Amino acid sequence: MMEAVILISAFTLLFFTAICVYRLIVGKTLFDRAIGASLIGNNAALLMVLTGFIFGRIDMFVDIAIAYALLNFIIIIVLGKYFERRGKRAK
Repeated sequence: MMEAVILISAFTLLFFTAICVYRLIVGKTLFDRAIGASLIGNNAALLMVLTGFIFGRIDMFVDIAIAYALLNFIIIIVLGKYFERRGKRAK
C-alpha cells in the first residue's frame, strides 16, 4: 500500500515538473524562466527523496537531495543578483 502512495506521489511530481518545463521553454519573461528552473530543481530534490523510499536507501538519497537543493538555492540567488545588477545598469 505504501509503495503505491509513493509511486503516485512520484508521478504527480513528474507531471508538475513537465508543467515547469513548459514554463521554462515558453516563459514570457526571464523571471518566469528562472522560476521554472527553480521549481524543476525543487521537484528533482523531492523525486530523489521519493526514489530513496522506493529503493529503501533513504539515508543516501536524502543527503544527495539536500546537496542538490542547496546548489539550486545558491544558483537562484546568484541569478537574482545578476538580474538586479543588470537592471540597474540598463537605467
